[in-house]
Amino acid sequence: MPVEKTRATSIILFCFQCVPLSIRKLFFKSLLMLFYHAAAKHRLIALHNLRYAFPEKEMEELITIAKGVYRNVAITAAEFFSMPSITRENVHEWVEVEGLEHFEAGISQGKGLLTIIAHFGNWELMPVAVPLLLNFPKPSYIVYRPLDSPVLDNLVEHVRTINGNEMLPKGGSGKRIMGLLKENHAIGILSDQNVAAREGLFVDFFGRPACTGAGLAVLALRSGTPVLPMFMARQKSGKYKFILKPLVEISQTGDYDKDLLENTQRFTKVVEDVVREYPDQWFWIHQRWKTKKWQIGL
Repeated sequence: MPVEKTRATSIILFCFQCVPLSIRKLFFKSLLMLFYHAAAKHRLIALHNLRYAFPEKEMEELITIAKGVYRNVAITAAEFFSMPSITRENVHEWVEVEGLEHFEAGISQGKGLLTIIAHFGNWELMPVAVPLLLNFPKPSYIVYRPLDSPVLDNLVEHVRTINGNEMLPKGGSGKRIMGLLKENHAIGILSDQNVAAREGLFVDFFGRPACTGAGLAVLALRSGTPVLPMFMARQKSGKYKFILKPLVEISQTGDYDKDLLENTQRFTKVVEDVVREYPDQWFWIHQRWKTKKWQIGL
């Protein structure tokens, strides 16, 4: 069931919803560009990451991409407060769908569905729009890490669950997920963040070893559940394309450690491919390569 709104959540939503979306976008774009110029640390993280990811690009182009990243975050923030107004009747004014047959092929197997999602495009639009776009009566579940601010956490959780999704706090949810997959539910797992060495595996991401959570691969191997990549990419028109990629082929050679590494690499490659197509729509400000091999003696 959707999380109950607190008074703070109601007030925040009401205040921002009173402001036209165009004004909100202008406000957040101005705020984020101010942050781009004022907060050197995060700007340099983005440019550093981009320089290593795209060594063939000139610095001028990398700066343009970096500014686009901040613009993408600004638009995502501005549109967040319009999410509760999206309905089955108007969702197609926001989103068009590409690759619906891949969802149908996965869910028809009756083993549930594990989905690869990322901090890409307008990732907050996905939990609101997807239940309205897919002809699937069961609630989906989103694995997440609660935000440090209780007020913001309640706000985000309310919006993400407004159309019937449910949230699963990250950590210790493996047994629950396995049960939900047996009931043919879909589980969304963010697959693009740095993790501590004890939590992940090092796989290639833009030509550099990136410590990546292995939980998705563990679940896929144990359950035999198909894995579907899903991304919400902003188009030049301002509308979004909900992209469902083909199901990822799961390696099952019988060598568990090898399969774990191979499948985690495959999932990561899917994220890299879509980011290469829309480089200014991924969260380059994140320290994706923060964990280093030398920290664990590799």
